[in-house]
Amino acid sequence: MPKDVLLTPDGLTKLKAELEHLQNAKRREVAARIKEAREFGDISENSEYNDAKNEQAMVEARIAQLEDQLRSASVIDAKDLSTDQVRVGTTVHVKDEKTGKSVKYTLVGSAEANPAENKLSNESPVGKALIGHKRNDTVEVAVPRGPKRKLKITKIEV
Repeated sequence: MPKDVLLTPDGLTKLKAELEHLQNAKRREVAARIKEAREFGDISENSEYNDAKNEQAMVEARIAQLEDQLRSASVIDAKDLSTDQVRVGTTVHVKDEKTGKSVKYTLVGSAEANPAENKLSNESPVGKALIGHKRNDTVEVAVPRGPKRKLKITKIEV
């Protein structure tokens, strides 16, 4: 039984767009590469053919993964959220108590997580620690490298 995939409306749009691209343009492109590689003759020692077949397998696996995620998706609409506590769909401002550095994170489902954009998964160590807490709470987060970090929640917004 697949677990629910939490998505923001923006995340849902992006997953649908990726699925559409893979099912149409990418499938055709890979099929054309396979056909072209077959025309080179003996496919048993044809690296272009093998590469194209491997890419086809990866594309089909990603399509299946996206279809599965979309089937079990729950869309979290920020308009329906309050800012009384941290939850998926909210943006939370935290201050690292040791360094004094302030950071703004948006909590999203794992399918949308992108640490480079400060979009944290609700299943990540920091995401898990922040979920359910309120403004002015201080949470301790065990991080993979180094000592635990103490983050103070300074603001919650949608």
